[in-house]
Amino acid sequence: MDIQSCKEGMATVVSVTGRMDAITAPAFEKALNELIAAGEIRFVVELAGLDYISSAGLRSILAIAKALKVKGGLICFANVAGTVKEVFDISGFGSIFQMHGSVADSLATFG
Repeated sequence: MDIQSCKEGMATVVSVTGRMDAITAPAFEKALNELIAAGEIRFVVELAGLDYISSAGLRSILAIAKALKVKGGLICFANVAGTVKEVFDISGFGSIFQMHGSVADSLATFG
């Protein structure tokens, strides 16, 4: 799994590629927790390059969402497709989190 982040406007865009599973999910959680500790509280997680997500990946996303809620932050997702979208839909994440067709649409939610 590869994680890249950059500041765009009022949010931090985090692009995740590869697989998010029991082995790699802790790296995702650690990377976002470090950004939160640095003061970032608005995230767009871009998943166009994510091929697979397991329950461990979903747990990491929930952990980050809880950490952001405490700080008044927000996380939304862009370009969720294929089997990753199926997992989001089956797990109910599609109704819990804002999901957009593009990073630009996600960034627009932050005003």
